[in-house]
Amino acid sequence: MSNLIVRASTEADVVRCAEIYAHHVLHGTASFEVDPPDLAEMKRRRAAVLDIGLPHLVAEREGRVMGYAYAGNWRPRPAYKFSVEDSIYIDKDAVGQGVGKALLPALIEQCTTLGKRQMVAVIGDSAQTPSIRLHASCGFEMVGTLKNIGFKFGRWLDAVLMQRSLGIGANELPPTRSA
Repeated sequence: MSNLIVRASTEADVVRCAEIYAHHVLHGTASFEVDPPDLAEMKRRRAAVLDIGLPHLVAEREGRVMGYAYAGNWRPRPAYKFSVEDSIYIDKDAVGQGVGKALLPALIEQCTTLGKRQMVAVIGDSAQTPSIRLHASCGFEMVGTLKNIGFKFGRWLDAVLMQRSLGIGANELPPTRSA
């Protein structure tokens, strides 16, 4: 949708991000959390992303945050330093309105600029077809499914793994530091 603005989040946006995320925690399977984190925890999570130099973005329409996305380290081990995991959450009333399609490419671009080489999506519940389609439309490929890995709302849930290369990906070795 054309009147979306994607920008870096501010601390003031965290209230709205927390509202969006709480809905997904309480009513959906995109997140395997069962209790929504409070505002202080959401602020801590955003600060942790920014502290490691990764992007935390929001998409707004007419001054209202309609969704947010951020990248985090894929895993903490040093060998994974060129790989990130994306997270994206859209307001329940804005699903299908292009919010994800605005956020995810911007996140990919910023992570590529930062020198990251791989992005992984861990999509909660194999029934999350809108998220799977969004990621596929942005160049992600299905790399696996963790069957029955979570339990929420009285049923077992899969986690879908998708991945895409960023920039030159693994076609070249990363730069080495001089001694």
